[in-house]
Amino acid sequence: MTAHAPEPTVRTTCAYCGVGCGVLATPDGQGGAAIAGDPDHPANFGRLCSKGSALGETLGLEDRLLHPMLDGRRASWEEALGAVAGGLRRTIERHGPDSVAFYLSGQLLTEDYYVANKLAKGFIGTPHVDTNSRLCMSSAVAAHRRAFGSDTVPGCYEDLDEADLIVLVGSNTAWCHPILYRRMTDARTKRGTRLVVIDPRRTQTAEEADLFLPLAPGSDSALFSGLLVHLADTGTLDAGFIERSTSGLDAALDRARSIAPNLAAVAALTGLDEARIAEFYAMFADTERVVTAFSQGANQSAQGTDKGNAIINCHLATGRIGTPGAGPLSLTGQPNAMGGREVGGLANMLAAHMHFTPEEVDRVRRFWKAPNIITGEGMKAVALFEAIETGRIKALWVIGTNPLVSMPRAERIRAAIETLDLYVVSEVVADSDTAAARGKRTVLLPALGWGEKDGTVTNTERRISRQRGFLTAPGEARADWAILSDVARRLGHGEAFPYTSAAAIFREHAALSAFENEGTRDFDIGGLADIGDRAYDVSAPVQWPVTRKGGTVSTRKRLFADGRFFTFDGRARFVAVQRPALAEPATPQRPLVLNTGRVRDHWHTMTRTGRSQRLAAHRSVPFLEIHPDDAAAAGLTDGGIARLSSAHGEAELEVAVTDAALPGNPFMPMHWSDATASRAFVGALAQGANDPVSGQPELKATPAAVTPVPYRSRGFLLTRSKRSLPEGWWWARATVVGGSALQFATNDGSREIALMMRGLFQGMELAEYADHARGRYRCAVYDGEHLVACLALGPAEARPDWEAAKALFALDAPDAAARRALLTGRAASAAGPTVCACHGVGLDAITACIAGGAGSVEAVGAACKAGTNCGSCIPEIRKLLPAALARSAA
Repeated sequence: MTAHAPEPTVRTTCAYCGVGCGVLATPDGQGGAAIAGDPDHPANFGRLCSKGSALGETLGLEDRLLHPMLDGRRASWEEALGAVAGGLRRTIERHGPDSVAFYLSGQLLTEDYYVANKLAKGFIGTPHVDTNSRLCMSSAVAAHRRAFGSDTVPGCYEDLDEADLIVLVGSNTAWCHPILYRRMTDARTKRGTRLVVIDPRRTQTAEEADLFLPLAPGSDSALFSGLLVHLADTGTLDAGFIERSTSGLDAALDRARSIAPNLAAVAALTGLDEARIAEFYAMFADTERVVTAFSQGANQSAQGTDKGNAIINCHLATGRIGTPGAGPLSLTGQPNAMGGREVGGLANMLAAHMHFTPEEVDRVRRFWKAPNIITGEGMKAVALFEAIETGRIKALWVIGTNPLVSMPRAERIRAAIETLDLYVVSEVVADSDTAAARGKRTVLLPALGWGEKDGTVTNTERRISRQRGFLTAPGEARADWAILSDVARRLGHGEAFPYTSAAAIFREHAALSAFENEGTRDFDIGGLADIGDRAYDVSAPVQWPVTRKGGTVSTRKRLFADGRFFTFDGRARFVAVQRPALAEPATPQRPLVLNTGRVRDHWHTMTRTGRSQRLAAHRSVPFLEIHPDDAAAAGLTDGGIARLSSAHGEAELEVAVTDAALPGNPFMPMHWSDATASRAFVGALAQGANDPVSGQPELKATPAAVTPVPYRSRGFLLTRSKRSLPEGWWWARATVVGGSALQFATNDGSREIALMMRGLFQGMELAEYADHARGRYRCAVYDGEHLVACLALGPAEARPDWEAAKALFALDAPDAAARRALLTGRAASAAGPTVCACHGVGLDAITACIAGGAGSVEAVGAACKAGTNCGSCIPEIRKLLPAALARSAA
């Protein structure tokens, strides 16, 4: 037999958050790949989080969209593209170009984003182009623009290494940006960096903080207004920097005094103890090197822009910006949210960080040779989808995102889609909620996924990295930029879209950034405008700006170190923020304020992470974290099912009673959709009131009520292929080794379930155990020697644990002992719930290490590897340690 040469390892960039970690992918020749961190990438130096480590488990072609689909049937590319171009042309002729909208994604590559934005805004002539980054980062963008005159992230990751105080606002960094969190904990070890966490929920990050401030939802700007007052009253302002480089302090400080004149006023608005507020203010005032990192908890708010500016005000007031270890740092949510901002993917931006002044519109018009270029802003995401409902938008092209799950008031959007004359979805998966929707004419276009596509992404610190393809394009999937260019040519714009490679698009993008720039715009990568195809292929990560003078190319780690900003007079602006107030306060009918967010091992709507059994093992069902007092008042029990309702919709979630949730402020995760759970997606409940500046919807504070749902029975079903359950059952789907798993709740009893299983698997061997008097039933289904399915059912108050069954189900042909164990529910190999997803270490293994004498996080890691990769499980490990050792463990 001839041995195959090993596949070459490819350097690429992770597909998940905005940290932008470098990845080494080694294809296995069978459609998969081994994944490791790139030790030479400056974002992660070889580290990967649990999601990045499991990327190789998400590359299968199950549920992939592999061929164009037209109104539910397979079509050729020629027919599908003709339908798209023809539908767009008819819509424009009948209703005008502004009846067309594009909805893009921070998971697109910059080159894809650039072509989409150019086609829509430059040649079709519609301003209605927005992106799912509107839901995560647009308030940070607006805060940057108000303060700096540009959407500029001033600092870099090295500031986290060099800071003496790191303040995290609305960021569960340990779970959502684990690699950056490891840099923070490394700084704590090396230089004694202190960590302050500001969040209405005691997250895993808060568990590790030197100071935790559990403020009331929406009150962040009051806390930082009070800080600005404190800095002024204690003489901590940098008078020289303020005089030389800023304007507007007096008005901003007057407003801050009207909101938060003293500690008592701050305490009243935030719900915090005055002593804790004073401690935080003293830490900030007395520490020169401070980084304040803020993320979705601050941004996803009806006052998100003001929260960002209240933070930035404090850094401007102390001159702590653009210098090592100091500055405000917006932590980006998606892998290429920054790249989308660079090309103008937001409705209120044009391209290359330009906007809609007449001179900038004219500049882009001339560069693109685009006589139909738009001259003003389009509708932002929430308004855009509302315009479908009212009939103003007639054609919609969604690329690389799942708005029917992620958008607020998603049920209304689902109904509105049906009214569209043309509905186009460019997708990787065939069964996402958005791909499953239908307009009057629906076209699904198969796109390349991570590991197949080729281009660039930009991370939180302005670092441009390459995503490189290392797998063959499956089926008929194509690059998004190529699909868009083909449609542009069919619409008669071929001369402007001659692209034959991602490199050619990148060169044009870089050239536009430098066009008539001369240092007046922050985004400038003109030094790369003449990069050749080979140089593009092998290019290393680089931070912008990348400028060229003569033959010298230069970059900068930090901006604003010279005290000059991108406003007309070069001065940064203090912003007078508004008094905080919830857009929809709680009422007697809806007394709770619902918070939402991410879990550690899942990403967005699980279309990728849901494929990995490792990632599904940590949090396998949608849940509601609720304070014990609220649970008792509502009659909820830990592990039961609760119905959560708002003015906009409802969900049914498994209850997790915990004091990590503040009284009155329950939490539910954002990841589950109709594809993965019966009634569990955030978009059905979220109020979505818009920030008046950024247009970002409120996703963190929705008035809600909760009641118990008394199901009779609980159980699980493991099958080799996906199965559906009867209408009216509560269920959640997860991937397990060997197949698919459903946890469920039902009002049926054990006799009805036994009959259902016999009907589902007629002709196969069923091994059964039944105790109908106690409502218990177990079943294993065999096709010859092969295990096909297994089910366990019990009373709701004594639901069966599935860890042992999952271990047994991983066996294709279990032996006699394993067959018996399937019916008893016990298996010696069960490891308990997963705690460390990176290394697949379960709860039982960790508790055994502790029982064997491992008395610290490091000792546990040495014994079983848990916590030694991304570190996001360290807070959970620490909780398992004996109480006497917990505080001293590192």
